[in-house]
Amino acid sequence: MKHQWFRTFVSLLGAVLLCGTAAYAQETQTGKLKIHVNPEEAYTFVDGQAYGSGQHTIVLSAGDHTILVANYGFTFQREDISIEPNGVTHKQIELQRTGGLVTGPRGRIQIEVGDLGGSTDDAVLLNGQKPDYFVGHVDEFNNDIIAKQELIVPPGKHLVTVTRHGKVTWSGTLEVGENQRVIVDISNGKQRVKDWPRGTQLGALPRFKAGIASATVVVAPVSGTITANPPVIDCGQTARLTWNSEETIDADISGFSPVPVNGEKVVAPRQTTTYEFTATGPGGVTKSSATVKVNPVSAATLAASTPEVRYRKIGDKVIEQGSTTLNWSNPNAATTSIDTLGPVAANGTQVVKPVPTQSTYGPVNETVTYTLKANDMCGGSEAKTVAVHVTGSIEPIPAVALHSVFFPTDYPMKNNPSLGLLSSQREALTKLAEGFTKYLEYDPDAKLTLVAHADTRGSADFNMQLAQRRVDLVKGFLVSQGIATEKLITSAVGEDQPLEKEAVANIEAQNPQPAPPAWAKDLAGMQLAYERRVDIALVPANVESPRFYPNGAPDAKLLWQKTTPSQNVIEKEK
Repeated sequence: MKHQWFRTFVSLLGAVLLCGTAAYAQETQTGKLKIHVNPEEAYTFVDGQAYGSGQHTIVLSAGDHTILVANYGFTFQREDISIEPNGVTHKQIELQRTGGLVTGPRGRIQIEVGDLGGSTDDAVLLNGQKPDYFVGHVDEFNNDIIAKQELIVPPGKHLVTVTRHGKVTWSGTLEVGENQRVIVDISNGKQRVKDWPRGTQLGALPRFKAGIASATVVVAPVSGTITANPPVIDCGQTARLTWNSEETIDADISGFSPVPVNGEKVVAPRQTTTYEFTATGPGGVTKSSATVKVNPVSAATLAASTPEVRYRKIGDKVIEQGSTTLNWSNPNAATTSIDTLGPVAANGTQVVKPVPTQSTYGPVNETVTYTLKANDMCGGSEAKTVAVHVTGSIEPIPAVALHSVFFPTDYPMKNNPSLGLLSSQREALTKLAEGFTKYLEYDPDAKLTLVAHADTRGSADFNMQLAQRRVDLVKGFLVSQGIATEKLITSAVGEDQPLEKEAVANIEAQNPQPAPPAWAKDLAGMQLAYERRVDIALVPANVESPRFYPNGAPDAKLLWQKTTPSQNVIEKEK
């Protein structure tokens, strides 16, 4: 009983396996293609996939297929075939040479397989992914021995794709220089570049040449041109584009693609249009363009309300900036723009402030132009320009002649507070007031700080009152010269901030007016003379007056005198 069960199980299992095998055989029925090619190096593609070079027996699924037999320098032959189940289809294909000799300039690509081993029959496609870009197989380009196996190409960038049986072994872009040999190892993608002096020695070469152990494929450069006739049309008219190319597999024209490698097309652009024609083949990519200019009809206007404006700049600040109003219209507008303003409405007004391009100091006398660019609905354009005359000046920051002001001993006196400002010091203050008045145009917030000192003789209270009279006298003089009271900040420190002898000596050493020898030896007297002063500073620039004693002034001796001069003498010198 047990044996009977086992025999039944085996029978059933066999039946199932037999049915499965029959079903599988029916689903994957195959036949053979025996292909014979001439030249013998020609390569066979089936349904777009690379199979190999030379004579081949290829097992294919039963049904319809498309074969392509390719060899660079020959006319590729494409045929539709039908494979019968378990049958053998024979094909004898002989390719015909095409194309003339190829001249330079040129470079060379060498393909090495590294540790890939059996990939030398992989197809090499140049600058495209379709079989039509086939230039040979790896074994034709993989060494540089005496029997050359070389792929010679026009200089430039080339996309190299190595493929077989529907799989890409390697793909990458190589930059090939004139008379250079680029070596790529497709097992790792590493590239080397070597000089190829033989490139300069070669004349015109056939596109394909093969020997027992040699092969040379010379790829011709791609060329292409496009023209437009007529090149200028009115809106609504047509132009005819005509293009031609050589050594081209794929062609493209911007705006409508793809296109035949040679052809013509009628176009009716609504605006000036440039058509770029791109031709691509194994020899690379070339571009050519043709422009059809469309004449528009436009009535744009642009005007300025004031043809002349004023501009004044002091230092880095614009003091006066005149303006004018632009008025424009563009009745047939598609887009409207004005330089410096950018896109604007078709009709409008805009206040503008012209700025000269001049950067150097001096009078300004320039013309600033504004250009309206109007595009109409048919793509045409028109420009309208208006000129605005700019006058004025660019000036340096006015110099403020800061000076410390010095006084005779004990002046001004309590009973005559207006006496004590000698002529040399009034002259210095007059120049300071002139410069500060001009400086206020540059910085209206500027002010002058006045700090009065006294020497250490006398009581502290006396010296403080003396310093106050000095600063009040200086302030009053500056006000008389047109300086507003609120622009003057005064303080009196009396004897509280004395200059040390060393400081006086250092200041005197830099004084552009050297002291007489007798004064220079009397450092104590010099120190006293330096203390009888009012320091002036410009804020917020924080520039202080130099504390140089006016040794060269006509009244310097009177200022220097240690004892109190008589009022009569001071009156004569004021």
